[in-house]
Amino acid sequence: MKVEQKQWNRTHGWSQTGYQLKEKAAVVLAFGNCQVLGDPQRYHELKQFYPDAHILTCTTAGEIIGAKLLDNSIVVSAIHFDKTTVKAAAVDIAYPGESYQKGYELAQKLKSDGLAHLFVISDGHIVNGSDLVNGLNHGLHKQIPITGGLAGDGILFKRTLVGIDTPPTEGKIAAIGFYGKNLKVGYGSKGGWDAFGPERIVTRSEGNVLYDLDNKSALQLYKQYLGPLSGQLPSSAQFMPIALRLQGSDHIAVRTILAVNEEDQSMVFTGDLPRNSRVRLMKANLDRLIEEAVSAADNSLAVMGSFQADFAVLISCVGRRLALTHRTEEEIEEVTHMLGKNTAVSGFYSYGEISPVVNSTACELHNQTMTVTVYRED
Repeated sequence: MKVEQKQWNRTHGWSQTGYQLKEKAAVVLAFGNCQVLGDPQRYHELKQFYPDAHILTCTTAGEIIGAKLLDNSIVVSAIHFDKTTVKAAAVDIAYPGESYQKGYELAQKLKSDGLAHLFVISDGHIVNGSDLVNGLNHGLHKQIPITGGLAGDGILFKRTLVGIDTPPTEGKIAAIGFYGKNLKVGYGSKGGWDAFGPERIVTRSEGNVLYDLDNKSALQLYKQYLGPLSGQLPSSAQFMPIALRLQGSDHIAVRTILAVNEEDQSMVFTGDLPRNSRVRLMKANLDRLIEEAVSAADNSLAVMGSFQADFAVLISCVGRRLALTHRTEEEIEEVTHMLGKNTAVSGFYSYGEISPVVNSTACELHNQTMTVTVYRED
């Protein structure tokens, strides 16, 4: 397994970082700002660089290459495998209610003997992320590790773009399947947020749309806590994700806001908030956010044993970036230090993260986490 990396910006165009591939790339991952990646010319240039590769693109809330955080750029990782084979597929999604079925269809397209791992990137604005991962899990019918994330759009929350072997567009979910016995894949996903205030009951919701907590407007509650920042919704809500505990369960999931509707006083979240589930608001503990990001990297490396990963994808939530502000690069630097200097690193800040939980291969939707996926080919 060998990895070549490039980046693009308006000043210098394309430039190469480090190792140069002499072999053909099988997979290209390109993460970039919505405006610059949305120009079809960028995709066509990538196709000229890597004519035989599957090219997966998505928009971001910030791009990661090595230990650097970039904006208004495109970061590219072109990967050559010696023994692993790959396939790519995509589905279109028009509204959140399709998310489960679309996840199932996508998994079915790539389900075949030898499948070792599925890397999924979804539109981050239209999709119901929890329904999507449920469909992916059921579509595979067996435990295959699935990782990835939801595309971003900075702090605008207006549109996100995803593409596979075509210029990226809205309403797309894309995946790459990796096949064979020689690919080792590790993963870890950690948060670091602190819950505060009383536990509240979801008394009115529809799927991933929340109306009332304890029979009172959830939106008004958020505005009360946000104070002057309430005028910056939905982006300011990233400072206060929700810790969700389903009825009859001790498992905690985190949900963040994608949109608000002043007319019906609703809030659209990345995943479901079922009625009668219990929630608490959460706030950032900056030191613990960084510590847990390092823990996610450490967990991802467990499968590698004494060997180093060849390549790592970091997908961290936009809410972490908003909370960490000038310490955001510290999060990335600490994670890359844990991964080691010979591991090629790329990634992006997202609207949601997809990964199994620790010690399980069941895919789940996460929010406000640093999710790390590492690869090595033996």
